[in-house]
Amino acid sequence: MSSFPFTKTLAVSTATRLSPRDWDSHPDYLYEGYRSTEQRGPQRPLVPLDAALGEMRQPVFGDDSIGSLDHDLTSNARRNGQPIGERMVLAGRVLDDQGRPVPRTLVEIWQANAAGRYVHKADRHDAPLDPNFLGAGRCLTDADGRYRFLTIKPGAYPWGNHPNAWRPQHIHLSLFGQHYGSRLVTQMYFPGDPLHVHDPMLTGTPASVRSRLIADFSLDLTQEGFALGYQFDIVLRGARQTPFENR
Repeated sequence: MSSFPFTKTLAVSTATRLSPRDWDSHPDYLYEGYRSTEQRGPQRPLVPLDAALGEMRQPVFGDDSIGSLDHDLTSNARRNGQPIGERMVLAGRVLDDQGRPVPRTLVEIWQANAAGRYVHKADRHDAPLDPNFLGAGRCLTDADGRYRFLTIKPGAYPWGNHPNAWRPQHIHLSLFGQHYGSRLVTQMYFPGDPLHVHDPMLTGTPASVRSRLIADFSLDLTQEGFALGYQFDIVLRGARQTPFENR
């Protein structure tokens, strides 16, 4: 057993060992089109972890760790009114690579506001901040692995990677899964965005699995007269895993 200041982790039995990671579904650590990988990508061979350490259970988060408005980005930072922008629902299921739901796992999101700017001191984009929008939220999946957020559709923004470079509209996601070995940080894109073909983070992902990063518009999730719905199912670890973001 290994302990942390805020929680405990438990070793995994051989019956629940993680399946091998499908590296062909992931982008290269070093990708010429995405210039930041030159500083972020490892330059030396990775050091494999002992299997027992790599498959330790995830930190345990309870309901007392999640606020009542943490999933609602239209309300969790509101001061003087509604945030500006197109309201949207982002929902889906978190599954393992065998199609089984992953319950009670932490899902976190962060994003730019409707004008394409983050609440971060390093973001120098000449676009307005929204005092009623923080751009970050979190929730726990339910017993069926389902999660749901209410937020504002993010705007595109320039990012300086190449001449006239703009990031497509996207939302970042972070998941713990049930094991440290299934930890995932990725991005979700919107269908039909013309910037997809110009984005090296997306095009750096193998073409055969790129669609896993693009959400589906869902009329079932859409709330009449209030917000459009998008479904984004996430698969942790294995041959059908959602690719992680380009490093």
